[in-house]
Amino acid sequence: MQSLSRRKLLKAGAAGAGLAIGSSLAAPFVHAQGAVTLRQFGTGVSNINIIAEQAKADLGINIEMTALDTDTTAQRIVTQPKGFDIADIEYFTVKKVWGAGNMQPMDTSRIDNYDSIVGLFKNGKLTPESVIAQGTAPHTVGFVEKAGDKGFASEETGLMTLVPTIYNADTLGIRPDLVGRDITSWADLLSSDFTGKASTLDIASIGMMDAAMVCEAMGLVSYGDKGNMTPAEIDATMKVFTEAKKDGQFRAFWKNFDESVNLMSSGEVVIQSMWSPAVTKVRSLGIPCTYQPLKEGYRSWGGGLGLSAGLEGRELDAAYEYINWYMSGWVSSVLMRQGYYSAVPTLAEEYMSPDEWGFWFEGKSAGGDISDPFGNVMEPAGAVRDGGSFYDRMGGVVVWNSVMDENRYMVRKWNEFIAA
Repeated sequence: MQSLSRRKLLKAGAAGAGLAIGSSLAAPFVHAQGAVTLRQFGTGVSNINIIAEQAKADLGINIEMTALDTDTTAQRIVTQPKGFDIADIEYFTVKKVWGAGNMQPMDTSRIDNYDSIVGLFKNGKLTPESVIAQGTAPHTVGFVEKAGDKGFASEETGLMTLVPTIYNADTLGIRPDLVGRDITSWADLLSSDFTGKASTLDIASIGMMDAAMVCEAMGLVSYGDKGNMTPAEIDATMKVFTEAKKDGQFRAFWKNFDESVNLMSSGEVVIQSMWSPAVTKVRSLGIPCTYQPLKEGYRSWGGGLGLSAGLEGRELDAAYEYINWYMSGWVSSVLMRQGYYSAVPTLAEEYMSPDEWGFWFEGKSAGGDISDPFGNVMEPAGAVRDGGSFYDRMGGVVVWNSVMDENRYMVRKWNEFIAA
């Protein structure tokens, strides 16, 4: 009853202020013993100040958040094991860092909503009929047999490496007013129709995956697993992209959110690898931009919260409480209002209006303007989410972001392509 009352209060606060207001109805152990401080670092998409502020209000736990890029996050986990309590990382990063022994697995019996977590993170399937996608699917690095294991279990074990918190289905962004025709395939990125007006991201581990989607769609390269290419497959992929680069296909390469927004909003680029919030940002500027569903499907990524191996006692208990709170619905609604999905997406519905839920999750036309968590209008009334519903979008994922066995070779070949 106490938890339900807090949720009702939060929902009422959200209706009046756009964001949930913290409640003192819940009085977890940390209040009686003095506030615990947990140091969290990770990617900027989910290290958001309002989440830390709400955790303080609801739980009395201080969350010190630091937003880092993916590579720096991995480096710090490995080299600074005493410098964090909670790591907010992407699943493919787990392959890079788990073997260092600086993180501890989580007991799923202490995760309140574990049974309701989307199947993608348990067995790789969105529905029982789903085909498991290629690449580093989260479930393949999601469990260990016992504490101290450096490798991963092949099925659920009761010990998770990460509790999933955020994920999405990625595709190409386009300027529908400038492309001049329908865009239906990843192959369109290298179409001669867009010579000098195309772009891709210069992040090797992701850019290579997009390149593979393009080359496969063009029928130029066949892959055993796009997320774990052989040297020959890497060479063939980079040969196609290097030739396209020398022929002037690419206007630029981007490394961060703002660069991708600027390229698209200026019209310098009309088709490119893109992230969902960047597409929405362009649209918020009054410029047409579409996150284009493609017949070959989506490339996906996912992240979660993991625990430092050094956490114990009160701090460990507080970390579990924080993670359970994180999954309970309010944070999920914050993430979903930015275009992402959460581990138990249905819990977010309680903190969203029917119109918001219909737009973000069900793929329905928006009855009114759709705003982000900060009150900025992201989509006008009548808009429909690109790609449709949660099940349409995540059901179309064909490959997850990955760390390949030939990662070093892949990075070297990618850098040669960029320098060509």
